[in-house]
Amino acid sequence: MIDPGLQSRRRMLQTSAAGFGHVALTAMLGQQALSAELSHITARAKRIVFLFMKGGPSHVDTFDPKPLLTRDHGKPLPFDLPRVTFAKQTTLLKSPWKFKRYGESGLPVSELFPNVAQHVDDLCMLRSVHGTNPAHGGALLKLHTGTDQFVRPSMGAWIVYGLGTENQNLPAYVTICPTLAHGGVNNWGAAFLPAHCQGTPIGNASLQAAKAKVKHIRNDRVSSSVQERQLALLKAMNSEHLDAVGRDQALEGRLNSFELAFRMQSAMPEAQDLTAESGATHELYGIDNAVTEDFGRQCLMARRFLERGVRFVQVTHSDSEVQWDQHSNLYHGHTKNAAEVDKPIAGFLTDLKARGLLEDTLVLWGGEFGRTPTAQGNNGRDHNPHGFTMWMAGGGVKGGFAYGSTDDYGYYAAEDKMHVNDLHATLLHLLGLEHERLTFRYAGRDFRLTDVAGRVAEGILA
Repeated sequence: MIDPGLQSRRRMLQTSAAGFGHVALTAMLGQQALSAELSHITARAKRIVFLFMKGGPSHVDTFDPKPLLTRDHGKPLPFDLPRVTFAKQTTLLKSPWKFKRYGESGLPVSELFPNVAQHVDDLCMLRSVHGTNPAHGGALLKLHTGTDQFVRPSMGAWIVYGLGTENQNLPAYVTICPTLAHGGVNNWGAAFLPAHCQGTPIGNASLQAAKAKVKHIRNDRVSSSVQERQLALLKAMNSEHLDAVGRDQALEGRLNSFELAFRMQSAMPEAQDLTAESGATHELYGIDNAVTEDFGRQCLMARRFLERGVRFVQVTHSDSEVQWDQHSNLYHGHTKNAAEVDKPIAGFLTDLKARGLLEDTLVLWGGEFGRTPTAQGNNGRDHNPHGFTMWMAGGGVKGGFAYGSTDDYGYYAAEDKMHVNDLHATLLHLLGLEHERLTFRYAGRDFRLTDVAGRVAEGILA
């Protein structure tokens, strides 16, 4: 065995064929080969950020106006309810917010999002998204993993598996302040994919963004030089094992993760250090305002991760009291939530565009489902997975464009329906991946994010 005390870390990596350097190089070459094998499509985006609105924002109150819903307020729904509902709610409830047309495209946006509305010509409204599960847990899993019944890899994990990483000092997949409810870690996990594909959580939804850090990022008891020697010893011990048994993907993955964790000790705090940003940037994101500070910090962190080569970033807006789940007090809840995210999202889009990042960064906004056009009680809306709105920006999609539609009242997806599987297929396509070829063999069958479904929405491609 090599004595790590007699050699430098650089020398150790150079002289050991099974060392960290070799493992990292092998992993990088493997990722490049996999990406080349799957990428028979011209990639329009290199990275993706998902602005997740936990709880289910109401599409008929935000980005999908329904004049007939206003006209027929208080009347019964003129068609049948879905087969499965939580309660029989048939009285139509008009939106308490007015809509206005913005930009050259003239797309309508409600009073809830006056700042995002200024970017409407960059937005691709997906008005016909639909899923299969009316419960938060199942709907979150469906949106994040493609299934609501089993533990499967998250969409971020699939993307990292297919494309690899653009950096060597940070994780390829980061989720900022994720919710621990309704599927929790499964929503950013790797399941049976290689461990390096899973998301790295920074804080959680119960923490303020200013306090959201990667756990144990600092080691105050052991110096960097000692850690280097420890890693070298670990590498040397495992190199003998690998020489004896041959290729061991799981072990090599663990070794690579140790090396990444060491590099992250300096890279991660630097990426999260918002004091390096100007006062004007803080104001742009709303960090100077108590209402918008928390989500503004998350969005600014996301931009810093994206420009440092993180492939997939998720930013979650959620809190334990209100979320976007307004079964009652619709006006109060949606007003509060929109006020917290509107300016930060607009600032984020402005910043990405100014830095030239929006062109090859795909921004996705939405929740796990929408809300019903019928009233729950007299001032709320129930869950509605049968037709709702998400939007995209940048990354090769048409701006100032509305794709698909719901019915006249906003209950069901009607034209150019986009199932969650279709959404995933389209995301992968924009990243240059064929969803039917991005597979992983496990338990005797080939799995994929879109399972046995999925259709690319060609109509939204720029």
